[in-house]
Amino acid sequence: MTPTKIGVTNSLFAGHPVLRRTLLELYPDSTFRDVPQRPTEDDVIALLADRDAAIVGMEPITEKVLSALPNLKIIGKMGIGCDTLDFDALRKHEIRFGYTPGTNKLAVAELTLCYMIAALRWVTPLNMAMRNGERPRMKLGKGLTGRTVGIHGCGNVGKEVVRLLAPFNCEIIANDIEDYSAFYRQYGVKAVSFDELIERSEVLTLHVPKTAETIGLYTDAVLSRMRPDAVLINLCRGGIVDEDALYERLKSGKLPAAAFDVFEIEPAINDKLINLPNMLSSPHIGAATDEARITMGMAAIEGLTENALVRPGQTF
Repeated sequence: MTPTKIGVTNSLFAGHPVLRRTLLELYPDSTFRDVPQRPTEDDVIALLADRDAAIVGMEPITEKVLSALPNLKIIGKMGIGCDTLDFDALRKHEIRFGYTPGTNKLAVAELTLCYMIAALRWVTPLNMAMRNGERPRMKLGKGLTGRTVGIHGCGNVGKEVVRLLAPFNCEIIANDIEDYSAFYRQYGVKAVSFDELIERSEVLTLHVPKTAETIGLYTDAVLSRMRPDAVLINLCRGGIVDEDALYERLKSGKLPAAAFDVFEIEPAINDKLINLPNMLSSPHIGAATDEARITMGMAAIEGLTENALVRPGQTF
């Protein structure tokens, strides 16, 4: 089917003039949610009540939602996170799903590189001290060049991180459940076990999806095996690292620094963690560049078309 009535539940798409104009040119009968707060299931149902297609971000697309929307036949996905989509429900209701992986990979990889350098050079604690009027003296940090960088998850973002690290002559080790041996050979990456990744990395950056296998993976026991001079970077998903265990290790100095863009609860409410001077935090801005937003939004529009759709019954 060719959709005619599009409902946009994602306010980031709705608020971008280029994306909004492009969608209206293609689908004049489009409606938008302009409220910045993430909608509830009832909000989504109300917005999509008479729509035959939707563009969604991280809004809840659940059995309850889809059961209440018999006219909905197509969903185009903005961004790469699928944590809030019930794929069994999509199959049950025979809704086609348009999805393009990796649309924000460069933006996330660039921020990862930024956080690596900031963590190694003590940028956050020194900045906080200066703002507090403490007149800090010079603090000796470490350069990124030549470090052993561990990448947990070498998919779209992980590969982009590898490419951006090329000028820094790092030793790059990686762990992934997928076989990326051809890529590893091309870029001089060494595939290692999870244990070796944890124990050898001077900079450990996480780029794994949030699944049953990865939720809570970085326990206190795992964090305790990291090098005492290592820094931990997380720009994938919250809930993968035990935040209480991370707090204790950062507070005690057993882990010198961490930089997180994602948290178990968002917006982040773990003030005791985010207020530590050796914890660099941001509110899930990995994909928050104008270029990435346009790329993600255009992919979502393309996801409404026949050639970009996953049929019901296919593996997502």
